[in-house]
Amino acid sequence: MNKRNLLQAGIAIVGTAALSRYLPWRSKAQADPHTGFEITKTEEEWHEILTPEQFYVLRKHGTERSHTSPLDKQYAKGTYKCAACDLPLFSSETKFNSGTGWPSFFAPIKDAIGTSLDNSLLSTRTEVHCRRCGGHLGHVFDDGPKPTGKRYCMNGIALKFIAV
Repeated sequence: MNKRNLLQAGIAIVGTAALSRYLPWRSKAQADPHTGFEITKTEEEWHEILTPEQFYVLRKHGTERSHTSPLDKQYAKGTYKCAACDLPLFSSETKFNSGTGWPSFFAPIKDAIGTSLDNSLLSTRTEVHCRRCGGHLGHVFDDGPKPTGKRYCMNGIALKFIAV
């Protein structure tokens, strides 16, 4: 392969990754955010109750920068709730330091989350969303600690911490 072909292939890969959020194979939760969720709102209504950063993550499936959330190093006892609808999602008892720069948990509260396939960024991951409002929370991976072996890697901006 000559340099020109290599350069063109590299540009195509970077372009596809950058535009992947707009491609039709995004997660089902983003394709129709009103399907099957207890709480539904228009984009304008979500804009009224969420900050621009929260809207980007929760409603547009964005990701906050690593190591920017104060919740990453929050280890007090309490509950982590959905920033959009206040549904309790995670207990501080399941939080651990994953070293990734995002708040991580080894298990959610029972019946708090939903999952769907996310085929963006040229890979398949399991997306985690709030089961009540469909807000994008992050992704779950199979490299967490015992007892579940799961790492729920959450965007801190999508969560609210309520201390006990």
